[in-house]
Amino acid sequence: MKSLQFITHYTERYSYLDSARMALEGGCRWIQLRMKDAGKEEILPIATEIRKLCNDCGAIFIIDDHVELVREIRADGVHLGKNDMPVAEARRILGDEYIIGGTANTYEDIKKHWLDGVNYIGCGPFRYTTTKQKLSPILGLEGYKEIIRQMRAENINLPIVAIGGITFADIPSVMQTGITGIALSGTVLRADNPAEEMWRILAAINQTDNHRTNK
Repeated sequence: MKSLQFITHYTERYSYLDSARMALEGGCRWIQLRMKDAGKEEILPIATEIRKLCNDCGAIFIIDDHVELVREIRADGVHLGKNDMPVAEARRILGDEYIIGGTANTYEDIKKHWLDGVNYIGCGPFRYTTTKQKLSPILGLEGYKEIIRQMRAENINLPIVAIGGITFADIPSVMQTGITGIALSGTVLRADNPAEEMWRILAAINQTDNHRTNK
């Protein structure tokens, strides 16, 4: 499981494809194409290009929401939000060879996804973020610590990826809660040089990982 995931985002400055390319140039090896409210015709050409970029870098390519496109665009899997297709149904459609991620805000969400066969959890939001306006509650550091505690108590072993308004300065404290990794979007794209910012973030995560391992 990659400790750093990038979720594509469209801005006045960068296209979805631009954002994926810069994340890969910065060393990220897990790209999620998220184009909320876009139709198949709009998604397909962009997904095809990002698939090529991910192949060139040996990166994982995940599409958000669109289970029906996973095989067509040769994605490695799909990420499902709380209002998307249920994980159990997606697993029946895709079988075991594809990665399925699920969004969760509570321990109860995580346990259900685990029972339904999810591969990893996107857990958040860490704090309020404009890209995830409708999710609640805001978890913060204590929220992640409590979720990890409950998972360990019931022997639920799933990768937990923190998401939602995480900045560079947050990385050490977020990683020390026991979560597996971090998903980012805006904090990278707002940087003067997104690729360099991605390298900086990846180095910070790896440093924290090494610290946890050597404890």
